[in-house]
Amino acid sequence: MSAGEYVLLRDGGQVLIRPYAPADRPAVAALLQRLSAESLRLRFHARGVRVDERTLEFATAGHAVVAEIGERAVALASYARLRDPRRAEMAVLVDDAEQGRGIGTVVFERLARDARREGIESFVAQVLAANQRMLELVHNLGFRTTRTWEQGEDEFELDLRPRPEYVAQADARHHVAAVASLEPLFRPRAVAVVGASRQRGAIGHELFRKLLAGGFAGAIYPVNPAAGAVASVHAYPSVAAVPEPVDLAVIAVPAPAVVAAVESCLDAGVRALVVISAGFAEVGGEGRAWQEALLRLCRARGARMVGPNSLGLLVNAPAGALNATFAPGLPAPGNLAVASQSGAVGIAILEHARERGIGVGAFVSLGNKADLSSNDLLEYWEEDEATGVIALYLESFGNPRRFARIARRVAGRKAIVAVKGGRSEAGRRAAVSHTAALASADIAVDALFRQAGVVRCDTLAELFDVVALLASQPVPAGNRVGAVTNAGGLGILCADACEASGLALPSLGEATRAALGALLPAEAALANPVDMIASAGAATFGQALRHVLADPGVDAAIALFVPTAFTDPADIAAAIAAACSPPPPKPVLAVFVGPTGAGDLLRRAAAIPAYSFPEAAARTLGQAAAYGTWLRRPAGSTPALATIDPEAARPIVARALAREASPWLLPDEIAGLLGAFGIAPTEAVIARSAEEAAEACRRLGPPVAVKLVSRRVLHKTDVGGVHLDVRSPEATAAAYSAISEALAATGQAEAMDGALVQPMVSGVVECLVGVVVDPLFGPLIAFGLGGITAEAIGDIAFRLHPLTDVDAEELIGSIRATKLLRGFRGRPPADVAALRDLLLRVSRLVEDVPEVAELDLNPVMVRAEGQGALVLDARLRLSASG
Repeated sequence: MSAGEYVLLRDGGQVLIRPYAPADRPAVAALLQRLSAESLRLRFHARGVRVDERTLEFATAGHAVVAEIGERAVALASYARLRDPRRAEMAVLVDDAEQGRGIGTVVFERLARDARREGIESFVAQVLAANQRMLELVHNLGFRTTRTWEQGEDEFELDLRPRPEYVAQADARHHVAAVASLEPLFRPRAVAVVGASRQRGAIGHELFRKLLAGGFAGAIYPVNPAAGAVASVHAYPSVAAVPEPVDLAVIAVPAPAVVAAVESCLDAGVRALVVISAGFAEVGGEGRAWQEALLRLCRARGARMVGPNSLGLLVNAPAGALNATFAPGLPAPGNLAVASQSGAVGIAILEHARERGIGVGAFVSLGNKADLSSNDLLEYWEEDEATGVIALYLESFGNPRRFARIARRVAGRKAIVAVKGGRSEAGRRAAVSHTAALASADIAVDALFRQAGVVRCDTLAELFDVVALLASQPVPAGNRVGAVTNAGGLGILCADACEASGLALPSLGEATRAALGALLPAEAALANPVDMIASAGAATFGQALRHVLADPGVDAAIALFVPTAFTDPADIAAAIAAACSPPPPKPVLAVFVGPTGAGDLLRRAAAIPAYSFPEAAARTLGQAAAYGTWLRRPAGSTPALATIDPEAARPIVARALAREASPWLLPDEIAGLLGAFGIAPTEAVIARSAEEAAEACRRLGPPVAVKLVSRRVLHKTDVGGVHLDVRSPEATAAAYSAISEALAATGQAEAMDGALVQPMVSGVVECLVGVVVDPLFGPLIAFGLGGITAEAIGDIAFRLHPLTDVDAEELIGSIRATKLLRGFRGRPPADVAALRDLLLRVSRLVEDVPEVAELDLNPVMVRAEGQGALVLDARLRLSASG
């Protein structure tokens, strides 16, 4: 049978779905013959259906997809176009023995995807009233559905155009399936170590010993055909010989033997594997072929695999640990779950967590990510009650768009903290537009994390700082910080660091100042930070912290201490712990300067994180506060936009892609394409001669701008191709001639397609709105300061497409120059609402015209509030591949 795609089912199993081919006829015939009489009646709307050639031909007419498990066809879905070629009639049937697993849903989803590619916009389905499973399937898909009923039959028409409800339903179905598929990995009843050697120091031997020592509640079996016992435990020649079902197998045999070992495990019913062995895709050649064979095996048998080239798995519960890692020691159990794409980095994370006293509940070294990825782990840990915070070390994304959807959902319940390796690049991708030149590879990752609510850290040290806070303290309700210290200089450093991290140190309330005044000596400073002076004792320190925490104008507190001869740091730690008992609803951080050991005492006594310097504490709290802001933001929606006509854009795109000339569009083509989405460039005339330029000036009225039109020259100012504030028809003709002569002088006379003459426009701020398509992340939408200084200043921000109204608002507010848009030093506020509308229309353009490869609207003149935003210049490049 031909190749296809494996899809997870709601019970954690997998099914292969692919287009039907003539060679599948015997397997589909066998499927039909296995169906009960009632199932045949519900599918073909008749009693006494005979499975013959005519029935088989009818069932597979049009376009069909088949689902199989092993070599057995278990489902068939098909559609046939109706008289209106945008509509098709469809039907689904599922093997009686496989019903209830979600197979019907996933084959329908594949059929709908195929239909959309062929230009079909809706499915019609005739369903008997007695066919409850099909009625439920149609109802739960998430498509917009119209239903009519007549004489015992329901007729449904399903709008196949993707919409948020469908994506949400599909994600929810995949979530259930992903969680179910990982149960054997994280909750196995029995574990086998395949390749458990008798030799100390061998990988299989040491892994087996670690599993024994961890206290795992289930049985652990060594598998070694050449050994009678391993570490004094009876060994078995194969997993099939083990006396009870094995859920999880840890594979530690040489790479050439792994495929056979895994196949043997799957034959014995194993449903989860951790492949420690190296020598696969990371070395290329034969190793890559072995890895592909492993993946095919696991998917065909419905098993999940970590690795290969993994450094192990840890499930760390108070009752005992399932420790199949190379970590020299184990951290205490806790609410942190860790996934690492690098095994060595992962082991370092475990070791550092142990040293800092951060509890870890689960750890997975992803290895080569042949099957299991961070997306799957996020799905599982979202439902895991023992997980409160998730830490990720990533080097690549398999499916970043799906990661964004999953992470956005998970981050609403549990903090995700991530370090992304591979940030640098030897050079930015070859690009010519302003937008593309400003978009480095790492910007896409940053945009993804921001929109999904992932807390991004630059280093592992920073990751641990953030994890220590979020795993033990509540998320701050705002960015207002109260600080108490026994050293004024430390307080000043803290204040500076807080401001740099987006935090505020507001004046404390009158009641708080009065209470502090009664507590502290006259020399103390009652401003924020509160300087209790060096002689402050432990009792005073603790009481001052209580007063600051009680202030309603404070969202978080930082307690800073420098050791002095007056006070023992351990007593300060005890006082801070007492002040936070019971735990307040606000996060508390401590700073102990110097190696006092007080931070460890405080963490053990009250789970309050301690830092060595105020900058680290402020940076960490700033990241937690930003996460809190993300949690409180509205979910956002994609508003309906008026004057949208995607159909008007298709002929323009088709003509542009059909020609062999430059893929950059001419101004009239750009105007037509933008106009289809309600984006109207400033009125302009294309002149093909100096005389036409003069006439355009007369028609539009001076002053005008005269700009080079060329599909070859992209930065007009570089070749003298822009003349502004031209005040007469004669001067306009001269400007045209000057542009022509400048090009001729550089040997580019043929590059001139004319000149654009447009009225001069004034406004509040010149901005840039753009699009660049990342090969992995898809379209990125850019916003920033515009004009010729866009690249020099670099004040620009990006978000992943598609944008919601909240995304658009945040994008506008994320550049440094956003103050200029809000009204600054006598300037009127700019029309931010018009900018937001423009960004949403650009996002819609990208959605409906996926051939857009680069777009530059630069400058966009944003006028005063209520007066709109005008596109003064635009560049647009199409690509047949998007």
